[in-house]
Amino acid sequence: MIEVRELTKSYGGVDAVRDLSFTAAPGRVTGLLGLNGSGKSTTLRILLGLSRATGGAALINGHRYRDLRKPLHEVGAVMEQGLSHPGQTGRAHLITQSLLGGTPRNRVDELLEFVGLGDAGRQLTGEYSLGMRQRLAVATALLGEPNVLVLDEPANGLDPAGMAWLRGLLREHAAAGGTVLISSHLLGELELMVDDVVIIADGRLRTASPLADLFGGNHLRVRGGDDEMLAKAFTEHGATVTTDGRTLLVTGLTPEQAGDIALQAQVPVYELVAQTQHLEDIFLNLAEAS
Repeated sequence: MIEVRELTKSYGGVDAVRDLSFTAAPGRVTGLLGLNGSGKSTTLRILLGLSRATGGAALINGHRYRDLRKPLHEVGAVMEQGLSHPGQTGRAHLITQSLLGGTPRNRVDELLEFVGLGDAGRQLTGEYSLGMRQRLAVATALLGEPNVLVLDEPANGLDPAGMAWLRGLLREHAAAGGTVLISSHLLGELELMVDDVVIIADGRLRTASPLADLFGGNHLRVRGGDDEMLAKAFTEHGATVTTDGRTLLVTGLTPEQAGDIALQAQVPVYELVAQTQHLEDIFLNLAEAS
């Protein structure tokens, strides 16, 4: 469990984060979203003990990161796009990290294979592509077999196959009871990964909600031979109807229901399109709201 409680961080009298509260629950993937300068990275840095809060707390399993007895066994993190020494091989990097973190060295080769770097383990990380460095960072985060994963932009540089691999890894981790908190600017991909969404702007919470609850239902665009009669018929069947001046915007009906109602009203339909909201639209509306 990750808990952020009334978190505040000030720099020179300016609040980067102000009274921020949200949770990331076990068994779920939570997406943390924010524009540049929103306080997203500050929040993650405080959570991982890289910065101190001015007020409030960010807790992992009920404790601040610095108070965890074996932090690498409880939380795995990807920050700063997977920093590694360019003169080390991928395998040497993982061995070094396992020795520093007190995790089993015998997991190194297994993890290299798991993240798709089995053939690149003896290659210098300075020769790795960004996507390969991201895979190595994920392997590093998994060394201690942690229950909690905190990942900052882990999809940067991944090709479509890598995206699918990461999505499967996170879904599998959550399905096994793990907690995942992930930030990403790739909102189309994030929409396929997360169960819950936390959106912050100007250091403050805009919303924290299950992803499904944010969409609030899809709507239809309908244009017919008599839009006034169609609107009346749709409303009589419990729909909410507005217009953009060209077409009717209908919420509360399926396309099949709208077609049947139009047929019963004997109004010809020239256009009937189901429109789906996407996470990017919701995020921009909330993040840019004053």
